[in-house]
Amino acid sequence: MTAPSTSGIVPDPTLYLPRPARILEVRDLTARERFFRVALPEPLQHRPGQFVMLSRPGIGEAPISISNGPRGDNILEMVIRKAGSLTGVLHTLKVGDWVGVRGPFGSGFPLAEFQGMDLLFVAGGLGLVPLRSLIQPVLAEAHRYGTLTLICGFRSPAEELYREDLQAWGRQARVLRLVNETASLPWDGGIGLVTDPLATLPLDPARTLAILCGPPVMYKFVITGLDARNVPHDHIFVDLERRMKCGVGKCGHCQINQVYCCQEGPVFRFSAIGPLREALS
Repeated sequence: MTAPSTSGIVPDPTLYLPRPARILEVRDLTARERFFRVALPEPLQHRPGQFVMLSRPGIGEAPISISNGPRGDNILEMVIRKAGSLTGVLHTLKVGDWVGVRGPFGSGFPLAEFQGMDLLFVAGGLGLVPLRSLIQPVLAEAHRYGTLTLICGFRSPAEELYREDLQAWGRQARVLRLVNETASLPWDGGIGLVTDPLATLPLDPARTLAILCGPPVMYKFVITGLDARNVPHDHIFVDLERRMKCGVGKCGHCQINQVYCCQEGPVFRFSAIGPLREALS
């Protein structure tokens, strides 16, 4: 029996079989987040915005964001927050250890539609992790796009992710780094919310596409800010992967009305998902 899907798409059955992946690199990004680079038996062949199901035999399995753009090799990059029994075990693993990987699953960003448009990325906290899988290929061919802007927010400097990447991206795009408060730590970015720059940011609503990923509370305020700038709802993309659990449309945890985020999403155009009750709650 295949997973339910309103799209009528039947997943490739081989995606249900975990593939062994050897850990090549693991390092702390923050006190709670660790970066993992693993090698698969063959290339993942994913699209930006998709996810994998990561497992440790005898412990469990969970959906994890893909954090690197599509590439021709067999490398997969992820950032894992320590938040439960499985992630606690994953945080103890070292180079040379093995994990199971299924996928990729879900929809991705329609990258071809983005060409020739100004792109505005808005990331809150861990939301930067899946957006990185889109930002990398966009910057690799930046000449195909218009103005590129990234607004990213964190609670404090200690929780900033991908600091070196953000500094490098700033040479090709407008990068605005914000924290809620500095907690007396050194900080060379701004202080405030990701919504703060929207009122004065130079943008042409007719040629701007906004791509959002972050905590649920962030979406409605960012969308309100985009409404004030007359950005059409079909120009706004949201990543809702925080809702997911099983990844195959069985548990119903990610269901919004008739839509299964793990099947039709996690990437949605806001004009399609916004009208559904509790879509962004």
